[in-house]
Amino acid sequence: MKLSDSRVIAAPRDEVWAALLSAEVLKDCVPGCQEMTGSPDDGFEAVVVQKVGPVKATFKGQVTLSDMTEPESLHLAGEGKGGAAGFAKGGADVSLEEVPEGTKLIYDVEAKVGGKLAQLGSRIIDGFAKKMADQFFERFQAAVEGPGEDATDAEADTAETEEADGEGEKKGWLKRAFSS
Repeated sequence: MKLSDSRVIAAPRDEVWAALLSAEVLKDCVPGCQEMTGSPDDGFEAVVVQKVGPVKATFKGQVTLSDMTEPESLHLAGEGKGGAAGFAKGGADVSLEEVPEGTKLIYDVEAKVGGKLAQLGSRIIDGFAKKMADQFFERFQAAVEGPGEDATDAEADTAETEEADGEGEKKGWLKRAFSS
């Protein structure tokens, strides 16, 4: 299974590079990550709990970084074992380009699964992998960019407006349904 995508992060390339090499940032960004230790030089060890379809497992694995060209690109290679659930292994080529809005992060991921996970079928696995990648990079972008005051205020205002509007729409809809 292969995935490719890109995302523009509103931060300088050096900051994005440093975040990619931080065990603490990666732990917060990997969905289901319980523990992340290590360093870019020695590699990282992680414990991740995930549920894929009917299979829930705790994966213990290692991630190594290679082909590092600071602050332009790197290759991540990882393997995780989930006991009876099976295993997952793969790699990702990540490159960073400076753009007017900040940094464009481009990734190409290739992953393989085995054991019970492989029996779920490629549609479930591919959908799950895309969801995991999207969640990781959304969280990574939020971690690097940090919460903006304007965005937080706008989200709060929007939520309040939607709540008020939603109540009015529900009453109007119910009234129309019973008056027909």
